[in-house]
Amino acid sequence: MIRVGIGYDAHRFAEGIPLILGGVEIPWPKGLAAHSDGDVVIHAIIDSILGAAALGDIGIHFPDSDPGYKGISSLLLLDEVREKITRVGYRVCNVDCTVVAQRPKISPHAPMMRKKISDALSVEEGRINVKATTTEHMGFTGREEGIACYAICCIESLLS
Repeated sequence: MIRVGIGYDAHRFAEGIPLILGGVEIPWPKGLAAHSDGDVVIHAIIDSILGAAALGDIGIHFPDSDPGYKGISSLLLLDEVREKITRVGYRVCNVDCTVVAQRPKISPHAPMMRKKISDALSVEEGRINVKATTTEHMGFTGREEGIACYAICCIESLLS
């Protein structure tokens, strides 16, 4: 049996913190404000996987009220989500995500993001896709106030 899930996340820019996307530190003067590392790519992927497995969302499993998650690498959370879905009998087939950002340019960093995501999920890199788009200067991403990401994944039963 296969199941599909979709995820979305967005965070505003903030001064004085690194920009982390897909587990990769991107050279940029601002990072994304959040309780964890603010990695909208990983957060969207986590929500897509949890949704596909009918396990709720990132806020249920990793609440921002828990000081243990303050500043945590989202790659660690993704690894934990992989373990959670394995325990209930699923594995990730593939992930596709779209980063929405006017700037910085995402494509030079996409190969390393794919590698880090595939490592955390224990799947081949060819099953992970990271791409980007702008909003042609419209909305909060177009005004460079923050970054958003959409993700979709397919999971399959380990019992089939």
